[in-house]
Amino acid sequence: MPSAPPPLTRDTVAGVIARCLKARGIDTVFALCGGHIMPIWMRLDAEGIRIVDVRDERAAVYMAHAHGHMAGGLGVALVTAGPGVTNAMTGIANAHVARAPVLVLSGVPPQPQENRGALQDIVHTDLVRSLTRYARTVRDPALVLQELDEAMARACGHGGEPGPVYLDFPTDTLRATVPAALQRDELFLARPAPRPQPEPAAVACAAELLWGARRPLVISGRGARGAGRELVALLDALGAPYLDTGEGKGLVPDRHPSVVAAMRGSVMSEADVVLTVGRRLDFQLGYGSPAIFGNAQFVRISDAPSELRDNRRGAAEVLAPVDLALTALLAAARGRTPAIDRAWAYALRERHEERAARLQAAMRSAPADAQGLMHPNTLLAAVQDAIGTAAVVVADGGDFLAFARVGLQCGAYLDPGSLGCIGIGTAFGIGAQLATPGRTVAVLTGDGAFGFNAMEIDTAARHRVPILIVVANNGAWQIEVHDQTLNHGKVVGTRLQDADHAAMARAFGLYGERVERAVDLPAALARAMARLPALVDVKVSPAAMSSDAKTGLAWVPDLQPLAAWDEAERAWRSSAG
Repeated sequence: MPSAPPPLTRDTVAGVIARCLKARGIDTVFALCGGHIMPIWMRLDAEGIRIVDVRDERAAVYMAHAHGHMAGGLGVALVTAGPGVTNAMTGIANAHVARAPVLVLSGVPPQPQENRGALQDIVHTDLVRSLTRYARTVRDPALVLQELDEAMARACGHGGEPGPVYLDFPTDTLRATVPAALQRDELFLARPAPRPQPEPAAVACAAELLWGARRPLVISGRGARGAGRELVALLDALGAPYLDTGEGKGLVPDRHPSVVAAMRGSVMSEADVVLTVGRRLDFQLGYGSPAIFGNAQFVRISDAPSELRDNRRGAAEVLAPVDLALTALLAAARGRTPAIDRAWAYALRERHEERAARLQAAMRSAPADAQGLMHPNTLLAAVQDAIGTAAVVVADGGDFLAFARVGLQCGAYLDPGSLGCIGIGTAFGIGAQLATPGRTVAVLTGDGAFGFNAMEIDTAARHRVPILIVVANNGAWQIEVHDQTLNHGKVVGTRLQDADHAAMARAFGLYGERVERAVDLPAALARAMARLPALVDVKVSPAAMSSDAKTGLAWVPDLQPLAAWDEAERAWRSSAG
């Protein structure tokens, strides 16, 4: 019989890691087991931290990402060495682009076996360094708490950009004892994020620009989470039109008079001052180009430097926690009447409401195709009725995501983000639901996107996570099919088979039902909602064409992401030259 490893006490490195996480309020870790991380695994369990064991490491990071997003804190994933880390890298990359605070823990071979061809021996830190805010291998037990403290501070953006961090440990280090003298109380304590006050001159400049604007526009993003009350107060005081662009959906109620989501193109081109609140000027906002925004000046508020100066510098830039910055902005403008053209703002809202009403009516009356297959909007209208408007919605895919993003109302919203990381759906749904027990969480995904992490339905079943998964099944990577058909004259390698995903769900213990007729949808969704976790596989028309497919997103124009914006950019550059 081989000799057993030494006992894993609470004073081992693995024990100290688990105790530190618990002290910091971490109650759930998303993980896939392996020998190199077994000491951490067992000590997490000993400390009463829930382990949600997954089927693929990237899903562990996706779940940690969504869990942290919905809980407003740090998400934690634990993955084993070698392929465990390489599998996790897509999830790490997505969190990196989304600026999501995620701690990823792993292991490496014992130190006497390093660089000798050991099982799963690879330098993980070299692989993940460009995707993380901090990446270290911790070999000395005396440094474990110091490194954990630094990594978690970096992840949460204490003094810099928030985002994923990575630590790994040789397995022999995990079994070693941390000297009692170095288990200092201050390293176990959770630390609140620094909250520097906004610089008064920058706030005064921002207030002058915004309250002096005739056509101000407010756009929120990641950084506005947790500042919904202050954001609504700003909109009430300023009367400016508002766009959320997905990152902050749910912060401002759809019924608020500032919301003009259906008028995105018009308001972006007409605004004279644009306030970005914790939002990068990425491809979804035309990189802030004058070709899209005309001669508008920008005011930029964020707690992260990159959201102040990417692509367009602000005429005023305020680096501070968003709630503090908005409160200071309101105080600086107190008693002042905004110069906004109210007729312009009212007209935008009226046209938004008209378009939104037409869209809702069109969703409910969308005709079936020649083969009798329902339009994706028909599916979305039925889902809206089933889940209400306060649910957490995770939208995933290409073509179907475009329909869902425009057509659904919800209380909170997650999607693949600006990395375009399709396949997050089921994993995000699991993480979101575990962070918000009692809320309805609906995953709305295309069949192609669902396939990336389809096995995570097993995770939902085993852990009894009550999510609703709705698969829009058109048997294709449909946005690419449209692109190939229109621009290349033939379809190559972008069609899928007519698979029964409901049968797969039933095989793993979920309630599963397949629907082919619109008339059967309401009852099927009701049955699914009563038997969560559940999956409803719905046959939809491949002929339906989303707004993203129509705008040229798939064929990737040279200068801008959309064909119309690309043409505008070319014209602007020519005229500017």
